[in-house]
Amino acid sequence: MPSADASLRSIGVGLRGHDNALGFIRLVLAFVVLVDHSFPLGGFDEGFSRYTGEQANLGALAVGGFFAISGYLIAKSGLSTDLLQFLWRRALRIFPGFLVVLLVAAFAVGPVIWMLDGHTFLSYFALAPGSPWHYLASNWTLAIGSYGIRDIFATTTPYGLLTGASVFNGSLWSLTYEWTCYLVIAVLLVTAVLRKARLVVAVIVVALFVAQILQILQPHAVESVFPLLTSELMLRLSYPFMVGALIAVYSRSVPLDHRLGVISGIVYFATLFTGGYAVFGVPAGVYFVLWLGAVLPAPLRRVGRTNDYSYGVYIYGFLVQQTLAYFGLYKLGFFPYLLGATIVTAACAWLSWHVVEKRAMMLKDWGPGRGIAHWYQWARTVLRIRPRHLPPAPEDPNEASTDEASAEASSPQPRSGEEEPASRRR
Repeated sequence: MPSADASLRSIGVGLRGHDNALGFIRLVLAFVVLVDHSFPLGGFDEGFSRYTGEQANLGALAVGGFFAISGYLIAKSGLSTDLLQFLWRRALRIFPGFLVVLLVAAFAVGPVIWMLDGHTFLSYFALAPGSPWHYLASNWTLAIGSYGIRDIFATTTPYGLLTGASVFNGSLWSLTYEWTCYLVIAVLLVTAVLRKARLVVAVIVVALFVAQILQILQPHAVESVFPLLTSELMLRLSYPFMVGALIAVYSRSVPLDHRLGVISGIVYFATLFTGGYAVFGVPAGVYFVLWLGAVLPAPLRRVGRTNDYSYGVYIYGFLVQQTLAYFGLYKLGFFPYLLGATIVTAACAWLSWHVVEKRAMMLKDWGPGRGIAHWYQWARTVLRIRPRHLPPAPEDPNEASTDEASAEASSPQPRSGEEEPASRRR
């Protein structure tokens, strides 16, 4: 339980270090995405969005929570690193796991399903617009250009029949928006906004707040007023991210107050079910999630502290669910399908963390992770080294400096009978 004086602390103190429940919350959010995807992927009706007036479904709420937590943590990372360290560590966290899940889809799941559909192994790898090579080339930059391979899953899964297309991993779409938000923080870092002009972050949040209102009243006006927000998804996801970043840069001033936490939760759910969620519910939800991260009991704060499986659950869930749907698990009903997907996805997430993600994060202080100052000092040191076999000659051979003369006198002289080394000859 939270301590009695928790309301007297700041949110920065409540979330300091790894002593928080943000890892647990992210794992829950990843599972919520799995639940939400079980409806369309298993061919079941999803009714939650009807209760929100089509404002959001469970998956959208979970992704918004991810971005809220990410905004806080990534801004905190930007405050404690330089640009080189920041980009290196962010790339290590997102790209290795992402690239491996692409390879698993293209070279493990894909050929197995292709052959089970009655095709030959070699025909799967033939060059074509829908080939696995095209799948990798279209997606490796995080910007998803192709969701399917050949016609796999297009006619053999409920989601394939619903969309009429091959879709391997529909969860990956959000990663390019997350990376874009990382780059925004990188710009704020290199321009010293995060440390010396925090008010600019507040101005960005206000601009996003206005953009949300314009999006509701007159959608096309957003493109003319905010050219960088031509994508509705970019607007929707950057808003909770930047609210989280704003709380991060002012974390010492933002109170960790139970009353604010409860009120923010009430506002969040009230706007979700009555209207105004996109404008007022999002910032309330960001504070609510961060408040929960600070006040949830100690056992939950230990979840994700050492092993963070949430990313693996998120990036493997859709692929696992599609594969299980191909084998007909959904025919047993919603809950058996969800249970099977949860077990297999958890195993994939475990492997992803221990084999790929954790290994990649071990390199966070290696190479570029050492920071600009380290490599600048290294470059200065290297450039100052002069080859010993080419000492600088004085302008007048008869007027060598005192230091050079002393160095010459202290140099070892060749022993009798030995030829003087060429490097010492005058």
